[in-house]
Amino acid sequence: MLSDVTIGQYLPGDSPIHKLDPRAKIVISLLLMISIFLCRNYISLGICIALAFGICFASKIKPKVILKGIKPIIVIVIFTTVINLFYGTGEPLVKLGFLKITEQGIHNAIFMGLRIIVLVVFGLMLTYTTTPTSLTDAIESLLKPLTYLKVDVQSLAMTMTIALRFIPTLVEEVDKIMSAQKSRGADLESGSVFNRIKAIVPIMIPLFVSSFRRANELEYAMECRCYRGGNGRTKMKVMHMNASDNLALVLTILYFVGIILLRIFTARVI
Repeated sequence: MLSDVTIGQYLPGDSPIHKLDPRAKIVISLLLMISIFLCRNYISLGICIALAFGICFASKIKPKVILKGIKPIIVIVIFTTVINLFYGTGEPLVKLGFLKITEQGIHNAIFMGLRIIVLVVFGLMLTYTTTPTSLTDAIESLLKPLTYLKVDVQSLAMTMTIALRFIPTLVEEVDKIMSAQKSRGADLESGSVFNRIKAIVPIMIPLFVSSFRRANELEYAMECRCYRGGNGRTKMKVMHMNASDNLALVLTILYFVGIILLRIFTARVI
């Protein structure tokens, strides 16, 4: 399961999604994620899902890779779906003691489960098709107006990108620690819930030690390369918005407005 965590990884490619300006991709991703929670009926939700499929197809990333990225959050999806089954008004279809499942509860469960999956897909598309360096530069550029408020935008962007990039690294480290513990006879997968929680402690301690060690190594590496933040720094690759980036932004804005109009003028499900 841990090896399936792929968020934060970059998959090289030459698809139209890869070639978009990273600033445009971040803005588009934010609009798409917000639009998911503006859906309140199956028409708008279906449009979101169709768009997600279209973006995945245009990115030329293999479906099994995307499914691998979704797999780690299946437990969260199932838990959220089950919880929402019991949040609904109306005539109960099934009664389980003081709990009841209604038609609206079923709609709530379906909507929340699909929303989480589509949300993760949009996030994966951003990280799969954008290098960490490009993400840093894009975030710094988008947050540049905050410099007038004396905010260190470059450091903030660098911190956010490093945190995202180190997710797969830490997951790999956890996998190595677990394998080492199992080779010494540790039982991490059986017993009661309390015993499993206790078994996590021998994993967390070396993980924290390893994380601090990696942070120190990264600090030394940045100091050796004379990193001093954003003051006076230049870019090896200067970002430029072209016609395809502007077209993608315009289409996304039109889609976003369309979702809002559908929310206003169509029937509500949840």
